[in-house]
Amino acid sequence: MSLKALSDTILARRGADPETSWTAKLLAKGPEKCAEKFGEEAIEAVIEAVKGDRERLTSEAADALYHLLVMCAARNVSLDDIEAELARREGRSGIAEKAARKGS
Repeated sequence: MSLKALSDTILARRGADPETSWTAKLLAKGPEKCAEKFGEEAIEAVIEAVKGDRERLTSEAADALYHLLVMCAARNVSLDDIEAELARREGRSGIAEKAARKGS
C-alpha cells in the first residue's frame, strides 16, 4: 500500500463507526490520543532500530507511519500538506534548513 492509499483510507474512515474501524476509533478519541499513540509507535520503532532487528523495525516503522498520518488527519494536516512542505525543502541542505528554523 502506498502512503497516498493509506492516507486516503484514513480520511475515508473518518466518519466510520468506531466499533468497526480502528482508525475511526482513534480519531473519535481526539488529536491528543492520536498523538499519544503515534509517540508510542515511534518509541517502539526506535527500540527496534537500536536492537537491529530488521523485520521488527520494518513492522514498527509501518505502524509509526500509519499513526503519524492518523495524528495529522486528526489536526487536518493532509499527506498533500506534508508533501508540499517536503517539496519546499527540496534541494536545500538539512543543515541550512535547521539553521533557518533556529531563527524563527
